[in-house]
Amino acid sequence: MNNLIAFVNEFLSYLLVFVVFVVAMLIAGKIGTTMRKSKNEKEAATAEVEVEVN
Repeated sequence: MNNLIAFVNEFLSYLLVFVVFVVAMLIAGKIGTTMRKSKNEKEAATAEVEVEVN
C-alpha cells in the first residue's frame, strides 16, 4: 500500500509540473499573438501613410 501511495504522490507531482508548463506556454502564446497583431496593425498604418504621401 505504501508503494501505491508513493507512486500516486510522484505522479501527481509530475502532473502538476506538466500543467504549470502547459499554462505557461499558453500564456506565452497569447502574449506573442497579441504583440504580433499590434505590430501588424502599426505596419499597416505606416504603409497607408506612405501610400498617401506618394
